[in-house]
Amino acid sequence: MKKSLSLLLIGLLILGLVAVSGCTDTAGTTGTDDETVSEMPVYVVGTEPYFPPFEYADENNSNEIIGFDIDLINAIAADQGFEVTWKDLEFDALIPALQSGQIDIIASGMTITEAREESVDFSAPYINAGLALAVAANNNDIQSVDDIQGKVAVVQQGSTGAAKADELKAQGLISEVIYLAHVSDVIMSLQNGRGDLTINDLPVTNAFISQNPGVIKIVDDQIQSESYGFAVRTGNTELLNMLNEGLANVQADGTYDQITDKYF
Repeated sequence: MKKSLSLLLIGLLILGLVAVSGCTDTAGTTGTDDETVSEMPVYVVGTEPYFPPFEYADENNSNEIIGFDIDLINAIAADQGFEVTWKDLEFDALIPALQSGQIDIIASGMTITEAREESVDFSAPYINAGLALAVAANNNDIQSVDDIQGKVAVVQQGSTGAAKADELKAQGLISEVIYLAHVSDVIMSLQNGRGDLTINDLPVTNAFISQNPGVIKIVDDQIQSESYGFAVRTGNTELLNMLNEGLANVQADGTYDQITDKYF
């Protein structure tokens, strides 16, 4: 009887050890999977979502930001194995936010300039976007840049269009520059006569005209040639290399062309 009881206890002990071992292995496997998921880098991308077709609120869901830059960054992230979250900021707050560590990447139709390169590191250019001079559709006084003497320019604050307007004012060609936060505010100011002209990125101006015919018109589309780039903090070569490699890959595999066709 004692022998049978001892054998029974030994058997139960062995079964218990096997069960514990099995639970330990399963838990270990699950932990490994969770760690793999959690180890994927997540970068905060700053954008000013009032700049169609590059970034703007979805008309069907105002809480969702869509656009060319959004799709392109998401494609690069998928190619390079990282995730992104988006942060809505005013355009002129993007570089300070990047420098202070609030965001990791700027993707907001930002033109590569020497002045900005002193504050951030830019990726390879991802699109060519020159400056265009536009006026209200019913404005027949301004036919080209030769007709802007004494006129008032309305521009987006912090943009290269604003910088160009400042330059033209310094040259004595325009009398005043009004700075507003968003492109939509700029267009409204042209409509109500607060300003005579605006200088803005050609693709953005063309996109607005195609969606809102009869509101403004372009009178000069070659004010200045320029390119957009994604920006990271100065010295963040690891992230910069991922952006450049991912951009090259999505350009090579046709993804970039698909995104371009979608928005342009």
